[in-house]
Amino acid sequence: MVLGKVKSLTISFDCLNDSNVPVYSSGDTVSGRVSLEVTGEIRVKSLKIHARGHAKVRWTESRNAGSNTAYTQNYTEEVEYFNHKDILIGHERDDDNSEEGLHTILSGRHEYAFSFELPQTPLATSFEGRHGSVRYWVKAELHRPWFLPVKLKKEFTVFEHIDINTPSLLSPQAGTKEKTLCCWFCTSGPISLSAKIERKGYTPGESIQIFAEIENCSSRVVVPKAAIYQTQAFYAKGKMKEVKQLVANLRGESLSSGKTETWNGKQLKIPPVSPSILDCSIIRVEYSLMVYVDIPGAMDLFLNLPLVIGTI
Repeated sequence: MVLGKVKSLTISFDCLNDSNVPVYSSGDTVSGRVSLEVTGEIRVKSLKIHARGHAKVRWTESRNAGSNTAYTQNYTEEVEYFNHKDILIGHERDDDNSEEGLHTILSGRHEYAFSFELPQTPLATSFEGRHGSVRYWVKAELHRPWFLPVKLKKEFTVFEHIDINTPSLLSPQAGTKEKTLCCWFCTSGPISLSAKIERKGYTPGESIQIFAEIENCSSRVVVPKAAIYQTQAFYAKGKMKEVKQLVANLRGESLSSGKTETWNGKQLKIPPVSPSILDCSIIRVEYSLMVYVDIPGAMDLFLNLPLVIGTI
């Protein structure tokens, strides 16, 4: 960024972890520095920061309004979590080019500290989805007379911690289902599926141990499988838009007629995914484990076991 004598304007955060990535939670203090490097003396009206956090959703749908007419309906919604402004140099007004109240900055590199507190109320975890996002950022603005403002925005990450060490998330999840196949006037035997996992809450990098029994009394060859799905739900103007994505999956052995397969803790690893978002009014991110039997030529037999992906 070069504009006149301004060589660079940068933002850096005082990180809270060892990975040198700015990550915060509700109630934390966000602090850092705005660095300004100039190649000669400049006169400045103000140097400001603007910090904001918000969730926002947006999608469009086409509507038919008659035989030959159609229109597009926009769905948007926004939730603001905080909006903080501060002046590091100068004064509030920047709408004139007067020489009054200007600050002189000499050639070289200069740093200006900033600090603000995130709200104590729960914040949604940073997230980028198909039809919406949760973002947090700090923007610096340098104002000088007779020049356009120099602006820079830098995002930081917020994690709303979910502790999986709670009774509701440590409780086992289980289910049983059965399906009978029909072919013309003949009815084959049933396919049965029972599955259990040790708890509902997990963190990325952990492996889910799946205990399952699949019995195939039908005349077809079937395949037991398991998959983790992420469901993103976006809400605006009383409508909901949903996106389902495969996160991880595994496949068992093909099971011929009359055979039974047992999974004694078959492991399915959770990849690096964003935590569940359960407390935002316009965006929800949920997970589930689907244990199912792939049946050729028929609807699959499946069990859905809800999951919560936490941070602790």
